[in-house]
Amino acid sequence: MRSRVSIRKPTEDDWQALLVLHQASQEFHFPWAFPALTEEGCKAYIRRCQNDDFEGLLICHRESDRIVGVANLSQIFYKAFQNAYLGYYGSAEFAGQGLMTEGLRLVIDYAFFNLGLHRLEANVQPENQRSIALIQRLGFTEEGFSRRYLYINGAWRDHERWALTVEDWV
Repeated sequence: MRSRVSIRKPTEDDWQALLVLHQASQEFHFPWAFPALTEEGCKAYIRRCQNDDFEGLLICHRESDRIVGVANLSQIFYKAFQNAYLGYYGSAEFAGQGLMTEGLRLVIDYAFFNLGLHRLEANVQPENQRSIALIQRLGFTEEGFSRRYLYINGAWRDHERWALTVEDWV
């Protein structure tokens, strides 16, 4: 079955669509994610996607080409590690339709087979059950618990550490 979504790198022209998605989904993302809510913030994100150790990918609906979500591969390491951290968030408008699951499958394929990575790690706050269910559907395995791991929304937040290797994906 052909995926209902595709992935692509953002271009300079995407800042407005990202801003609309971020502003319209602000309540949906709270308190887990805080994407840029200004023009400059969205443009800075797109510039960051040009860094060698960061891949930002837009998950787009095939029929309308609208952005349904964003996936980021950050702190990309090669040589003996071949690892990246996977972060993601979706549009409130498209929530519950399985589009992020389809999109993240494409992102994982891209990470393993285009970038040549061996391992992806996703860190999720334990209370974010929708996100945990998503990475479980994708085959990630829980590896541990990181106390006060990331500073989010004014406090250091605990995270569950989940990972997926290429051997588990193929």
